[in-house]
Amino acid sequence: MTEDGIVTEELLTIGAFAARARLSAKALRLYDRLGLLAPAHVDVPSGYRYYRADQVERARLVALLRQLDMPLARIAEVVGAEGTDAADRLAAYWADVENRVAGQRTLAEYLRGRLSGRNSEMYEKFVIETVDVPARVVITESRHTLADELPTWIGASLGRLEAAARECGGVTGAPFVVYHSEVSMESDGPAESCVPVADEAAARTWAERQGRAWETRVRVEPAVRLAYTRITKAQVAHPQILAAFEAVEQWMAGEGLEVAGPCREVYFADWDAAGPEDAVCDVAFPVR
Repeated sequence: MTEDGIVTEELLTIGAFAARARLSAKALRLYDRLGLLAPAHVDVPSGYRYYRADQVERARLVALLRQLDMPLARIAEVVGAEGTDAADRLAAYWADVENRVAGQRTLAEYLRGRLSGRNSEMYEKFVIETVDVPARVVITESRHTLADELPTWIGASLGRLEAAARECGGVTGAPFVVYHSEVSMESDGPAESCVPVADEAAARTWAERQGRAWETRVRVEPAVRLAYTRITKAQVAHPQILAAFEAVEQWMAGEGLEVAGPCREVYFADWDAAGPEDAVCDVAFPVR
């Protein structure tokens, strides 16, 4: 553009550019407003928008990404990335989508089973056993949390406790999570992550240093008999795990057993190394 405001570069009007990009002028104005695709030039007196021909590819890319229901902020990240980084960002987004859809698919299957009265059929897939667990010293971390934040918190809290266990004589058993009240999207527990340790005195010294930063404490977990079922990594995800808890509850009722404490999840395997079909967790209830 010259100093007198005359456009010398060959630019396309918004209508011509929209036709070439196979988009509507309305969509282009939206992309501009959202900061995804700004015109190459805007004529101040008239407000007319002009685009360069080499902006067509970006316009089409934005439109395609929107068809994936990608949030605008992530679209901006993808179109603003260079080289293979853009493809990596798209791959990360799509992995998140597939995980969410897989969870929704499983939820739909679970609800379909409940609504069709096939609860017993679902529960028969789980093998229920009992085990006697001796009294143990455990270091713990508690938190009020909703279901969507629970997996992240479990991983982080157990990681902190397992690291702390080195100061407490070492880990002496599988870490577990106790639910003192329901954890769902409407109820926030609390939940308590627990790691059995060898040295009670050292554990209490450790807990005193922590204060209330992470709601940490030391307690003696009494000897208990657990009714449990073993589930895979895939089954740990919500809502598959609900069916496991319900299966154990149904089995206990059939055996005439009473619940003797809050339910729990016992994580006995290396979570990161496990595949979807590997057994990683026992869903359990204390019974008497």
